[in-house]
Amino acid sequence: MVDEYTRYLEEKGRRKHRGLSRFKLKVIGDVLLFLSAASVTLMPMLLGAPTAENMGSLTVSVLCEAVSWVAIPIYAWLLYTGFDHTSSWLRYGVQLLVLALVSEVPYDMVTFGSFFDMRSQNPVFGLVIALIVLVLLEVLQDYGKGLRITLSIVVVLVGLLWDWLFRIGQSQAMLNIGMVTLGMALIFYYLHARENTMMLTAALLGAVCFITPGIGVAFLHYRNDEVGYRHPWTKWAFYAVYPFMMLVCGLVAVR
Repeated sequence: MVDEYTRYLEEKGRRKHRGLSRFKLKVIGDVLLFLSAASVTLMPMLLGAPTAENMGSLTVSVLCEAVSWVAIPIYAWLLYTGFDHTSSWLRYGVQLLVLALVSEVPYDMVTFGSFFDMRSQNPVFGLVIALIVLVLLEVLQDYGKGLRITLSIVVVLVGLLWDWLFRIGQSQAMLNIGMVTLGMALIFYYLHARENTMMLTAALLGAVCFITPGIGVAFLHYRNDEVGYRHPWTKWAFYAVYPFMMLVCGLVAVR
């Protein structure tokens, strides 16, 4: 009996190591984000302007953008786990805010071909808004039930309103990435103790948001919740990838 239990624990450990670590999830997310940037910069260079007269280029650009939405639940999960494990919400929020501010000019270069444009803000601001909402919801846990529920609804609605007003990640007028990110983060926050219910609910939300975000939930199903890297600088390298990638694509767009 002891030997069988030992073998069970060893097999469970092997299955855990075979899953997707946070490192692998971030790599997948970065590749998907690159598709979004490429859809409005590199693809038009290779296939011509995506217009009604050039349906091939238009189709490829739209598909690249849609596939990039697979990253939404991945980054929403990474945000939630960061919120859940960080020793300082303030420091974590400041890091995300700095990343959002640094990424804004490259995002505008990629999306609009200019150095400053207020028609849409980069998706990192969606992570900042989602983090603020999660922090406020956590603070409200100390309130009485009736007041907590009322104020929680207000906080969530205000967060969604911010995403809508600033058009977070809504570069092609199809999907507000900020609103979907917040929705996913809320699902993970409230249902994290019930894995199957959490995954099913997130998948349903993704399915009604042009399907592809639901595919991202499938990646999360195979996560192993391990960090996946040993060097502290790896974390900061991932912070730098998005603005650097957008800057490179942005320079192509504004040539």
